[in-house]
Order: sequence, then structure tokens, then C-alpha cells
Amino acid sequence: MTHKIAILGASGYTGAELVRLISSHPGMEIAALAAERKAGMGMAEVFPFLRHLDLPTLCKIDEIDFSHIDLCFCALPHKTSQEVIAKLPGDLKIVDLSADFRLRDPEEYERWYGNPHAALEQQEEAVYGLTEFYRDEIRTARLVAGTGCNAATGQFALRPLIEAGVIDLDEIILDLKCAVSGAGRALKENLLHAELSEGTNAYAVGGTHRHLGEFDQEFSKIAGREVKVQFTPHLIPANRGILATVYVKGEAAEIYETLATAYADEPFLQLLPFGAMPSTHDVRGSNFCHIGVTSDRIPGRAIVIAALDNLTKGSSGQALQNANLMLGEDEIAGLMMAPLFP
Repeated sequence: MTHKIAILGASGYTGAELVRLISSHPGMEIAALAAERKAGMGMAEVFPFLRHLDLPTLCKIDEIDFSHIDLCFCALPHKTSQEVIAKLPGDLKIVDLSADFRLRDPEEYERWYGNPHAALEQQEEAVYGLTEFYRDEIRTARLVAGTGCNAATGQFALRPLIEAGVIDLDEIILDLKCAVSGAGRALKENLLHAELSEGTNAYAVGGTHRHLGEFDQEFSKIAGREVKVQFTPHLIPANRGILATVYVKGEAAEIYETLATAYADEPFLQLLPFGAMPSTHDVRGSNFCHIGVTSDRIPGRAIVIAALDNLTKGSSGQALQNANLMLGEDEIAGLMMAPLFP
């Protein structure tokens, strides 16, 4: 059986990444592509790198006949996504890539995103889409909320450690470097080549980054108590990739064994040999996350580093992984491509 797929927001980076991945999926066919401002254009006009594919012409969302769609990806901005999803058919399977359904508490959503949630019924049914930790719920879900790319990277490094109790929960420092595509495709002055190249900068310093809401929610749930990490993201002059360096209080050997046990059977989460450090180059364009562990020079402290591609494992690849489960496909279908190098 070939599943009919729609992608809303197909003219953005995550939308284009979904097209790239699904185009080689053995059990999916792209039946509709929506992009409101570019409706009527061919995908090859918007993204010439997809010129070789036979794809539907971009259209407006209200032009799609969803009765023929098995699953819809929403690659729309937050706030817009919830308004659109609230109007979609109630039996349609949806994977949302925005932030609109990640936070379970509506008050927390309003706190971090600045506006009341407009689709509370859908928010209540949404399943958090960190695939490796919510597989059973995702298989039976109608609506899955893809995680933030920064949030996913930090959680892959920390979730098993928090659950196993092998680190001090009050001494977690997360230093994260994120490539420019994580900011989306909209024109922004600080993302111009002359403004960004040959430098790097911290942003959302002091606990204002929205992905902290996900860290607070997920880490506190695992621990059974409030957990707040220190988190500072940095924008780097690269197109793709996230590198998270996590400083923790705990024994490095025990931390390594905990991660090795947790990820032994995970196809996309790869723990490197002890002391080996990951690089964003080694996961570029793939759905893999590489994780390294080493001892700190201070006894009783360790450093955990995780690297992934923010557009693939951090967003569209994770979304496809979730969709595979929702549609009864092999979880790894369409996602075992090797990373691009150099």
C-alpha cells in the first residue's frame, strides 16, 4: 500500500527536507504540497535542487482534498500551525513540525510563545514526538508534535542519565551551537551573509530560549521533580547542524555505560567509543545523532557531546520517523541514507 502524503508549508527548509526524504520512501507518495504565498508555482522554481522529481504544483491549503490524504505534515510557523490544524478533518493523521503542540500545559505555551493557544482540544490529544522515547504513544496517535531541534539534541544527551539518576540534577550546563537554517527561511537582517559569516554569537541568553519549555517539561517529568538546566544557544556560520556540549556532575564511566545500554538497539542514536567526540560534519544530511562522553579534568564531572543535523534528525527526519510508526511502516524507511561528507 502506498500512503498519500500532504505537506503544508512546503516552501520552507523543513518542507523541502520532507520532500527530499519522502521522494525515496518505498511506501509514501506526495499527493499535495501547500505554500500560500507561492501557490501556483512548481516546486522546482522554489527549490531547483528538487527539479528531478515529479511533484504536485504548490497550492493553497484550502485547495487540498484531504479525503484522499493518509497523513499530513504541517511545516508551518507556530501560531499559524494550530489555527490550520484546528480546521483539518478530525480523522486525519498529522505530524506537526511547529512548536504549537509540544507543551502540554496551555499556560506554559502562552508563557513561552506569547499568545493563548487557539486549539486546546487538539493540544490535549497531541503526543510529544521524540520518537525513541514515545514510540508506543506515537503508533496510535492522530496528532504528533515534533520536538524543537535544540530540545531534541539536549534530550538525546541527557534523558537516560536523568532517568537512571547518575548525574546531579541541579548541576547541568548545556552549551549549544546551532546552524543558521535553524532560524528558518524568512529574510532576517542578522542572518545576512555579511552579518553572520566569520563570527558567532550567543542569543536568548539567561533562560529566554523557547526550547527551555521543552527541557523543563520533559526533564521534570522523568525526574519526578523540578529540573532546570542552564542553557545557552549560539548561532554559528554553518548551514546545517547542532552541537550540544553538556557539562554534568557524575562519573564518566557510569554515564557512558548508561547511554550505551539505553541506545544499544537504537538505529539512529550512535554512541561513539569513550573519549571520541562527534562532529556535525559526520551527521550532515542524515537522521543520525552521534554522542560522545569523556571525563572532565575535575574528578566526578563529565562532558557529554551530541551532534545532529537540525533539519533532518532535529526536524523533518524525526517527523518522517514518527509518520512511519503512525502508518505502520518500518520506522527506518526512507531514513537510512548515509551522511554527506565533506
